[in-house]
Amino acid sequence: MEKLIITAAICGAEVTKEHNPSVPYTVEEIGREAEAAYKAGASIIHLHVREDDGTPTQDRERFRACIEEIKRRCPDAIVQPSTGGAVGMSNAERLQPVDLKPEMATLDCGTCNFGGDDIFVNTENTIKEFGEKMISLGVKPEVEVFDKGMIDMAVRLQRKGYIKAPMHFNFVMGVNGGISAEARDLVFMAGSIPTGSTFTVSGIGKNQFPMAAMAILMGGHVRVGFEDNVYLSKGVLAKSNGELVEKVVRIAKELGREIATPKETREILGLKEN
Repeated sequence: MEKLIITAAICGAEVTKEHNPSVPYTVEEIGREAEAAYKAGASIIHLHVREDDGTPTQDRERFRACIEEIKRRCPDAIVQPSTGGAVGMSNAERLQPVDLKPEMATLDCGTCNFGGDDIFVNTENTIKEFGEKMISLGVKPEVEVFDKGMIDMAVRLQRKGYIKAPMHFNFVMGVNGGISAEARDLVFMAGSIPTGSTFTVSGIGKNQFPMAAMAILMGGHVRVGFEDNVYLSKGVLAKSNGELVEKVVRIAKELGREIATPKETREILGLKEN
């Protein structure tokens, strides 16, 4: 079984310091949390950025400042900007960090209800636009899927040339409006991707570590971090993203999976530094 890639989603767009005081907003805080996750064993930093007051933004220059700070602290880390942004942002807003030519960026492959009146909209034309831009700039997409139909969309668009193969998927499981986080669901999702693809699993909230253990056993990869869950265990807030990564490393070692370095992660995913 290949080594385990750990992704740290260090802040997201919605979680706040009210949920956990350690959630990072400023450039320095984002750098600190990325470094903690990296030192614990994460090779990919999944990056949203905030204004200093915590407001989510897709501003290109804010991404540039945060990426530079992360790279200063963790020179060989893979920084993966989000093009999801926050609910209600335009395509042009969401695509800004791709102009920085990161090694990877996220590509959401479907529309999802996020609770109440919030709808995370990704039309087919949006997905095509994002896919074409990533191909033109040499950015590898991480295909974000919240349900089985989004896998089907990605496969269909890959065949039409909007996404390059082999694809790397992120199964986001347990989101309100998406697929639940049960063992049967992960088996179903993993069995639905094309041969030669790789996958990461992001369990939301209480599902984070059960889904991580399942992914490790199945040969997949794992995402943890404050974006998805702020607790180390029931009722115990994590002090840093590093603590969440450390817990995954402990689980992986117990289950016999070695942890991939950034160099090994690039080899597994076929990345070329831009």
